[in-house]
Amino acid sequence: MRTIQLTDRQKKIIDIVKREQPITSEAIAEKLSLTRATLRPDLAILTMSGILDARPKVGYFYSGKTALNFFSDQIKNIKVSDIKSVPVIVDEETTVYDAIVTLFLEDVGTIFVVSDGLLTGVVSRKDFIKSAIGGVEINKVPVGVIMTRMPNIVVVESHESILTAAEKIIEHEVDSLPVVEKCEDNGKMGYKVVGRISKTNITRVFVDLAHND
Repeated sequence: MRTIQLTDRQKKIIDIVKREQPITSEAIAEKLSLTRATLRPDLAILTMSGILDARPKVGYFYSGKTALNFFSDQIKNIKVSDIKSVPVIVDEETTVYDAIVTLFLEDVGTIFVVSDGLLTGVVSRKDFIKSAIGGVEINKVPVGVIMTRMPNIVVVESHESILTAAEKIIEHEVDSLPVVEKCEDNGKMGYKVVGRISKTNITRVFVDLAHND
């Protein structure tokens, strides 16, 4: 999905519609000294983008939307499931040392911790640094000892928009969020980690949407 880069002719069409709405395609073509066939692709683009509204036997109206509005709509319509990446997961009993090795091998800032397949915690680079400074025996202590535990973990679900995910990342000042599915284990509700969404994932989307082919 990419934003629309309006041409000069499309901008002129919008100005005409704003001034004289409702206005037919014939009238627009006449004002621009062009044929209806020539204008048809431009009108289709402006209508599909939501900038113009077409009503049969009436004409075109200006919807009030702009290309920026359209960009905003695109962002809101992209789901976490569309851009999530593979999560890096370790078990609670994994030693801090092995978790650190995993962190660097996978080149991530956060690792998700599970027990019996369900999310129980999150551990970040900061947590590892604090442990090292604090003299934790990283070869013996399990990562479960130093992690941030549920329910103090911010999560996001696949069906949520990336805008919601971005807001959670900013509000809680974290680098990434676990993408989860709710599930039940022995009568107890929990979360299964099915993905990861990070600042990098979201930034890539914004960069992609800001450029045209």
